[in-house]
Amino acid sequence: MPDKKTPRPETEGIIGGATTSIALFQDRYVDMSVDLAGVILKNPVVVASGTFGFGREYGQFFDLSELGAVCCKGLTLYPREGNPAPRIAETPMGILNSVGLQNPGVDAFIEHELPFLRQYDVKIIANISGNTPEEYGIMCEKLSEAGVDMIEVNISCPNVKAGGLAYGTRPDLAAEVTREAKRHASVPVMVKLSPNVTDIAEIARAAADGGADALSLINTLRGMRIDVNTRRPILKMNTGGLSGPAVLPVAVRMVWEAATAVKLPILGMGGVSKGEDAAQLMLAGASAVAVGTALFNDPYAPLKVRDGLAQLAVRQGLGAVRDLTGGIRPW
Repeated sequence: MPDKKTPRPETEGIIGGATTSIALFQDRYVDMSVDLAGVILKNPVVVASGTFGFGREYGQFFDLSELGAVCCKGLTLYPREGNPAPRIAETPMGILNSVGLQNPGVDAFIEHELPFLRQYDVKIIANISGNTPEEYGIMCEKLSEAGVDMIEVNISCPNVKAGGLAYGTRPDLAAEVTREAKRHASVPVMVKLSPNVTDIAEIARAAADGGADALSLINTLRGMRIDVNTRRPILKMNTGGLSGPAVLPVAVRMVWEAATAVKLPILGMGGVSKGEDAAQLMLAGASAVAVGTALFNDPYAPLKVRDGLAQLAVRQGLGAVRDLTGGIRPW
């Protein structure tokens, strides 16, 4: 097992070890485990792809076994250097990024990063991006054989065979890449939906028709900032993906619409920084939640979200945090 990490700021009243799914708060126990497409997480808190690297840096702050799952930085078939700087810009309620999927490639991940993550009692979700359906298929086969627990398929990528149109913006393309991933994967396939569409329910249905085992949403919203003095975009690539607290209401709405459209488990994400945020996504229909941008401000954010969820479940008299899922009471 990895060495004991630096103690984190504790949430008063929460007691729980890294390998247990039971939390104790105010002398009451709550079952924190959830089922995400057959993958049992000890708690519903995942770290979002692109915000946690491969866990090495954050592993210096806390034991990664405390998480429900680690969703790794997005992988491509071959190494990518990413976009030129500047590629990060702050906004009043979040950040814009155009990192450009900088990563060492799927083979390097399997050889160097996956053994590190396997030291921990945590589920491993590999996020993949491709330019063709065939690239997705190759990566799904490699990662399945390597033993990841789940594959998250990013369909916000441009399809070079369709003139650069993103897979996630057209139902037929979303279904095509999902089918290809499923043909080559022997572990559950979760499709990550883009919010930059007119009807998220239509894309959710297409992914379900393609055989997806789960959905994750939302990916970042496309945005832009301009320096009024130089009159140039702040990001070198002009536009980027907006994430952070500003997108939470959009995420809640889209999770609710997707959950209404299909009967698939959902990993909800977008602007989560505390337990109440996560609870909103679960009430809207998510089985689990991912914490992303909040990590840049507070490396302990996922653990605080987990503990906040436990407290909320106890206050509401729930025996299990999964009882929040789909609990919305529409007017």
